[in-house]
This record gives sequence, C-alpha cells and structure tokens, in this order.
Amino acid sequence: MNKITTIIGCSVAISFLVGLATTLTRSTMIGFFDVLPVFILMGIAIFMMLYEAFFDKR
Repeated sequence: MNKITTIIGCSVAISFLVGLATTLTRSTMIGFFDVLPVFILMGIAIFMMLYEAFFDKR
C-alpha cells in the first residue's frame, strides 16, 4: 500500500512539474534557451524526488 501511494504521489508531482515547465515554452516571446534552466532544475527536482522516494532506504 505504501509503494502504491508513493508511485501515485510521484506521478502527480512529476506531471505537475512537467506541465509547469512546458507551459513556459508555449509563449512566443520566450525562447528555448530562456527556458533551458527551468528544464534543468525540473529534471534535478524530479530526480531528487524519485531518489528519496525509492532508493534512499536506510
């Protein structure tokens, strides 16, 4: 049950972060290189969230 809840929570958070990052690219005044730091930070945040949720068990 705990694993299912973790998977659902991570998938909702990842979909929110990816949707937030892709919303910035829809604007005509913002280029790809303007949004590149946002994509890098979103990737780092998603990796850290998944690492803590699944791989950091002590």
